[in-house]
Amino acid sequence: MQIGIFFCLKVCKMNTIIGIQGITGSFHHQVAQEYFNHEFILDECLSFEELVDSLLSGKSDQAVMAIENSIAGPIIPNYALIDKNNLHIIGEHYLNIHQNLMALKGQKIEDIQEVHSHPMALLQCMDFLKKYPNIKLVEDKDTAETARRIQENQLKGIAAIASKTASEMYDLEIIAPEIQTIKNNMTRFVIIKKENSFVPESEINRASIKFELDHKRGSLAAVLNVMSDCKLNLTKIQSLPKIETPWKYSFFVDVTFEKYEDYAKAKSLLNIMAEYFKVLGEYKNTKI
Repeated sequence: MQIGIFFCLKVCKMNTIIGIQGITGSFHHQVAQEYFNHEFILDECLSFEELVDSLLSGKSDQAVMAIENSIAGPIIPNYALIDKNNLHIIGEHYLNIHQNLMALKGQKIEDIQEVHSHPMALLQCMDFLKKYPNIKLVEDKDTAETARRIQENQLKGIAAIASKTASEMYDLEIIAPEIQTIKNNMTRFVIIKKENSFVPESEINRASIKFELDHKRGSLAAVLNVMSDCKLNLTKIQSLPKIETPWKYSFFVDVTFEKYEDYAKAKSLLNIMAEYFKVLGEYKNTKI
């Protein structure tokens, strides 16, 4: 893995190591630049599992992880990674995603035989790609890494889907700009750490929680009623099966609130009502 020094833009001590999924020029790299506002060292990881390992081993101090997309929905395995490894969400960042089809200079769409990119990027551009059924779609680990490999190996007939920054950084030509199906394409990223960070209660207005319920009628409805009564706005709920216990599910929920006291009251009640309750993170909502 390459580790390089970058200048960026939010609260981060000099020489802090920030892990990202992907390489320089990726969307994760762009989030790191926008979220942090001091010099940092970048740790490039080509999978989310490797990103988690970087945190757990102490190689990186904090990490940027995509968690859901406005088109493709939640990235379910990442919720499981955060939970399984007892990581803490300490912040979030929203990024407008602009996907572009790029290849070596001088090529046209008619010359392209294969399009390589991250599965999420391919999914976000499916309406455009369906217009070219003769082009083979190949899933890859990272958008920017694919762009770099095309340039390094001078791969003709192969295109990448990646950001405009990646095209400039790896000297590729954009042969079809803005190909995402929905132009208002936004991805939510979370900032995670091995240990929790102290955030003043006055700044906390969002939380990510997990709970498990007894398998009986009305148990989920009762929990949702408590959230409503405590003035919590449920922004997302996602269920995941418990592999070791057939037909039982864990619920991953994001809530926003105006007063921390309302959330604290709901948290104490849910801790009693649920068979299992866990806080994945309490932080500031950056999209109100």
